[in-house]
Amino acid sequence: MKRVKCPKCDNYITFDETQYAQGQQLVFECETCHKQFGIKLGTSKLRQTQKEETLDEQAHSHELGSIVVVENVFHYKQVIPLDMGDNVFGRYVQGTSINKPIETRDPSVDTRHCIIRVQQDKHGELQYILRDAPSNTGTFYMNEILRDVDRIRLEDGAIVTIGATTLILRSARNNQEDV
Repeated sequence: MKRVKCPKCDNYITFDETQYAQGQQLVFECETCHKQFGIKLGTSKLRQTQKEETLDEQAHSHELGSIVVVENVFHYKQVIPLDMGDNVFGRYVQGTSINKPIETRDPSVDTRHCIIRVQQDKHGELQYILRDAPSNTGTFYMNEILRDVDRIRLEDGAIVTIGATTLILRSARNNQEDV
């Protein structure tokens, strides 16, 4: 059995997904508010891509760290591995040119919202530098909004908020201890 949430009143509707084929379009009417809405059965292309990337990344043990996207009303927890250089985070929309898409319906997350740069300092230690992309709703570090010119050095466990979504940095050292 699967559950879908009404986009208007957040009421859950339960249905038996085994009665339908993957890729089939279904239309529901909410019993509470009578809103009609549709869904398409199957997995998203982004989620499948992230699963494939996750298998590749597990082989490398997230050597550069990762971002944990905390569950909120728009989506579920996601773990996004970081790459050396600029990691551009934003809401996934087909055709956008970001390398770290977040699968969400949160309208307050821009398609290009913030950037976390992974680089090495002169001692070879990894540094994580946060900046706003710039975005329409702003990027918050520990509840302080960043200006477009701000560059913030992040430490393990740093909390970054974009829209109604929370990102938590898991540094490379912490990721290796978790394995």
